[in-house]
Parts: sequence; C-alpha cells; structure tokens
Amino acid sequence: MKKIYSSWALNANAALNDPDLKPLAEFIETGSRFSLFDLTDSCWLVLTWPSNKRTAFRLAYSPGDLLQTKIINSGNHIRLNINSTIGKFHIVFQLPTDRCKVFRYTVKITPKTPLLFPFWPRDILPLSVSKGQFSDGVIIVRQVGTRSGQLYFNQEKAGSILYLQNLTALAGYNQQTETSAGETVGGEWPEIGFALPPTLKNKPLEQGKTYIISDAIVAFSEAIPADESSVTRQYLDLLAEAYLVLPKPATVYADWPAMLSKGLKDLIGSPGCWSQLDGHHYFNAYVSDYVTPPEVMVQLAVLLPLLDYVEWSGEELEVMKKVKEGLPSFYDDKFKTIMRWHPKAADKLEGEEEQKQPLVMDSWYLHHPLLNLSRLALKGDQAAKKLFLDSLEFSIKVAHHFNYQWPVFYKIDTLEIVKAETQPGKGGEKDVPGLYTHVMLQAWELTGEKRYLNEAEKAARHLHGLGFNLFYQANNTAFSSGAMLRLYKATKKELYLELSYLCLANIFKNVKLWDCNYGNGKHFPSFFALFPLNDAPYTAVYEEQEMFCALHDYLKHAEDVEILPSARMLIAEYIRYLVHRAAYYYPPMLPKEMLQEKPKIGEVDPNLWIALEDLHDGWENSGQVGQEVYGAGNAFGILPRHYIRIPGHSFMIFTDYPAYGYSATKRRPAKFRLAGDGRITCKLMIVKTGRAKLPEIYVTANGKRLDPGKKISHGNIAFEVQGDSAISIDWKE
Repeated sequence: MKKIYSSWALNANAALNDPDLKPLAEFIETGSRFSLFDLTDSCWLVLTWPSNKRTAFRLAYSPGDLLQTKIINSGNHIRLNINSTIGKFHIVFQLPTDRCKVFRYTVKITPKTPLLFPFWPRDILPLSVSKGQFSDGVIIVRQVGTRSGQLYFNQEKAGSILYLQNLTALAGYNQQTETSAGETVGGEWPEIGFALPPTLKNKPLEQGKTYIISDAIVAFSEAIPADESSVTRQYLDLLAEAYLVLPKPATVYADWPAMLSKGLKDLIGSPGCWSQLDGHHYFNAYVSDYVTPPEVMVQLAVLLPLLDYVEWSGEELEVMKKVKEGLPSFYDDKFKTIMRWHPKAADKLEGEEEQKQPLVMDSWYLHHPLLNLSRLALKGDQAAKKLFLDSLEFSIKVAHHFNYQWPVFYKIDTLEIVKAETQPGKGGEKDVPGLYTHVMLQAWELTGEKRYLNEAEKAARHLHGLGFNLFYQANNTAFSSGAMLRLYKATKKELYLELSYLCLANIFKNVKLWDCNYGNGKHFPSFFALFPLNDAPYTAVYEEQEMFCALHDYLKHAEDVEILPSARMLIAEYIRYLVHRAAYYYPPMLPKEMLQEKPKIGEVDPNLWIALEDLHDGWENSGQVGQEVYGAGNAFGILPRHYIRIPGHSFMIFTDYPAYGYSATKRRPAKFRLAGDGRITCKLMIVKTGRAKLPEIYVTANGKRLDPGKKISHGNIAFEVQGDSAISIDWKE
C-alpha cells in the first residue's frame, strides 16, 4: 500500500532537506547535533543522530507567515523570541547533558488578536535524505484517551525516543478554549507527536494573554531494542528519565485516620451499603444497588483491607465476622467452586449485560476471590482455606480447557465461550494468566505441593510475547507483576523477572502523568492516576486501591532483588501520589455540582464517605457509574502501610513513600528505610494522635540530622526527605 502524506509533512520534509538551508544555530551534546532552522512560517529543532539520521521537532508555527526570530544562548538553555502575525512566541530549549539524555522545549504564545486554531499539525517528523520520503520506524506506545501525553517509538537506524508532553502546562489553553488534553499525542507515521486540540467552539485565545501551547520532554537513546524484554526495559528507563525532568505537583497531607473513621462509620451504618439474603448480610457493589445479587468478589474486596487495618490497629471489627459468615454460601457443590453471584439470588439477574446471567463467569472474577481467600487462609482462617482448596480443581480445569488463554466471558456449567474477545482481533483477558499464576503460588505456599508451582510456570509463560497488549485490567496486571517476581525468586529463571517488568511497563503505559487543572479537574488532583482498563475513559478507585497494595507487595518482594532502578522509582512515585490523591474519590471532598445526579448504578450521596467509582476528564461529571462500596478499602489499606504506630505515645510517623524494616515497638530511636529514588523527595510527618503536645523530635536521614520540621495544621510536624534514605527518629520525653 502506497503511503499517503499531508502537505504539511511533505513541504516541511522538502524544506529541511534543502542543501542550501543553513541553521540559525547548532549545538553538539551527548554525541548528537541539535540544529535550529527557520522555514519562514515555522521554526524547527532537528536532532541529528550519530548515524546521521535526523528527527525534526516543530517549535513554532504561523501558517503562511514570515517569522522574525531572535536567539539568546544562555548555556544549557537556549531562548528564542519569535515575532509573527498571529502573536509572539517565546521558546525555551533545554539541552541534554552527559548525565541525562533528555531535552525539553517549552513554547508560549501571546496572541496579537483573539485567536482560533481549527487545525494544528503534529510536531515530530522523522526526516529522510530524500524530499519525497521519510525515515521508517514503528510506534510502540501512544496516548490513549486522557492518559499520559506519551509517544514511544523507534526510528530506523537512528534510535529510540520517549516523548512526553507535559499536559498539565496546557491547562490555560484547555480552560480558555474548553478543549480536552485527551488524544493529543499520537498520529500516524511519519506525522507524529503532539497536536493542539482544535478550537472548534467560539472560544478563542484572548488577545495579549500568554498561553503555554507545548511543553515537550524528550528522552532518547541510540539503542533500538531487538526483543520484548529489551523494549520493556528501555521503555521503563526512558520514562523514568523523562519523569525526573517532568514538573511534578506538590503533594498535600490528607488526614487518613479521620477519613477512615468517617468511612468505617458510613460503611457499617449506611443502609445503602448492605443487602440481606438467606439470613446473612452482604455488601452491595454500589450504594443503594438492591437489584444486583451479592457478589463474592465484592465481599472479599472490602474484607481484606479491613483485615489489614485490624492487624495494624489491634482493634476488633464485628463487621468482619458478619461478612465472613456469608462467604460459604457462594460455594456451589454441583460445580465444586465458588460462584460469582450468590447461588440463591442469581436467578434475579436480568441479563442487561452479557455477564449478568446466572452461570456466566467473567474470567478474572473466578481467580480474584480465590486470591483473597488464599490470603485469608495463609493468615490462619480455616473456613477460607476450605473454600479456597475446594475450588482449586475447578480453577485448574478451566485453565487447562482454555490452554491458559482466557476469554472474556464463559459459562460455568459447559465452559462454552460467551464472549471471546474484548474487541475483534484484540483477544481475551490477556493478564489473567498472571492472576492465575498468583493463585497457584498461593496454593503452593499454603500446601507445599509442587504441582501448583508447575501450574504457575505453565500459565506465566503465556504472558511472554504479549508486549504492550498484556494489560486487560489494572489490578490483574499488578498482581501479575508480583507473581512473576515471586516466580523468579522461586525458580531463578530470568524470563519471569523480565515478565514482571513487562507487567509494570503495561501499568505505567496506563497512568496519567499530568494534572487536569481545567473544568471540574480544578477541584481534585489527578497526577499519576491509574485507568482501570486500557480503554477506560476514567480512573477508578477500586483498581487504584488494589494497584497500591500490589505495588507495595512488589517492593517488599524486591527488597533482596536488584530490580531496575527505573521500576523501583516509578512504583514509589505512583504510591506517593495515590496517598495524596485518593481522598478525592470521596464525594464530601468534591463540589456537589461536579457529581453525577443519576449514576448508572444505585445512587450518589454527596455526604457519604463511600468512594465514587469514577473520576473523569475536567469537562465531565464524576460518579457516572456510581458510588462504589467495594472500593471502600482505600483508607484501610493506606493506614497500615504509611503510618507507623509508636506504642505508648500519642503520635504516629507518616511517610508518603513506602517504609521498610520497622516494627511497632517502644524502642528509640525508630529506624526504617524509605523506598524510592534519592533524586526525589517525599513527605515524612509526625502526626498527633491525642491532645498532648508533641515531644521534641529529631530526624536523621542517611546519618545527617535534619533541620527542625515545619509545624502544620493540628500541631503536626512535616519534613521533606530524600527517597531511598535510612531514617532514624528520636524524641525527647
């Protein structure tokens, strides 16, 4: 098939290949040449690779114009002031350094008149040496929806690029023009990169006001990876390098102990959270959803975080006993397995969705409850152990029937496929082999039977070769990453370590490395938020909660493994921002006017401390799906992992990075180690738990005494500390 190009691409390629074209300026850094060119109506930055291949980046554009450009060279930062008919451009180009092969260009415009952009060409062209052709290459990752404004690609005989548009910086443009930053980075080869969202509405940029219209961060490497594991490693490494340059929003301490108290009260006391059936109490999936029968996944998804909290706090929660009493009712003696829907209410399903039929199983819904039952069993719960072991053989039977490649939906009784693929040609639930591997590893740990380890290995190998198409559902992929790491530690086979990185790469492809500060997005932080499915239009509390816990476990299992530093850093940063962001899933934290009045399921009570399932792009209402009872575990997962209790004292230690190597004793000083990267700082706080005045606190990081902390609200004391630090905290009685 003959390739088709636009006039913008053809004309730019021809002009940049003109042998008489002279650069405005040139710079040699990290073995590569950077040249600035004026093409009368556009200004270009051209990267010439050591192989002499070239990649062009458009900095400024004023169609049919004659630009007037002034360059100011100030060391590592090159400034361009460009006058044009439409306005004044101010561009800052930051050169790479020997330590960091990343460059950045930020473009601002001050319009001379109210200005519309009905079309904007993409800003990257892989140049050829011929006027009518372009260099070949392949796009591996691009922006989907409102995920990160990223583009990861290889250019033939040149190298690899991870392009990351700082979409946070475009908030002024998006707010003024009422446009979204979603689907702005991508394109079709060779016309790729970022394009301003068109101003189709009568919402022009204001005359005389300055707007950022691009803030691009480009990490590059001369290496072109040859196989899946090399691609995965390079993606994580380049993303981490770009992330270090990316401006990141400050985090704000959220009072999780207070929110947990409110959430627990509403979870237990709100009638909308509960249903009764056959003498037992069950959590509804959504607030006031009395139509859908009880689901086993929902009960366990709330129960396990409650257990985490009870083990940390030493409290007893009667609600846990109430939930556990109803779990055996989900077991079906005929099929020898737990069922998704309560067997005595499944006939009430109305079939309005494919999976809402009595004997239809969503593939991951079989294994996820088994995983949680195994966690209970490993903590000594005998009833959970029986349910788990009694259901294992059916789980294995299904795995063998589908050859470890699960469809989306199938029938429990016949294993007939109800829905084979998520979309035509896209395959089924591709990360379920990893979830199944996790279940089998739990069975092996619980019983010591080697056949479960063998099953785990057979399933794990089916993740190999899936590349960036592995991700089906976020929590499944997160559990898969940990399972692969555990399998590597058990077998010492490098394949499984590489597969753990593949899972992580799929996860970080599906996050949002920008803050939506326009429209409703101004009311809640969204930086580093996670999308539950690879095409979901919103971020979701339940998947984020389980991702958070799974990545904590990954770091714990990796304490004695030399994992990729880039993976270690990105995991810690996701966790840090989740602790900052997750409070805004609670409706009382949000303005009522941005909440959906009539959700798809149940009701949304703006005063109830039960999390919304969904947070959307700034121009959309949130809570469109409903208020998610099975997402109630957020606070119960955060407290045990980020608050260190000091027995006998009226304060706790809080960190927004994971902390390791500490047990709750009266010993002094308190010592532990922070996860993360030493190039990034995190919060460490002394949090009051009573009315007594805090003692004098001394914090030492990596052997160096820190300055006294900053006193903040409620008498708490805050410190900024580097990641990957050894922390010692002492106090004067």
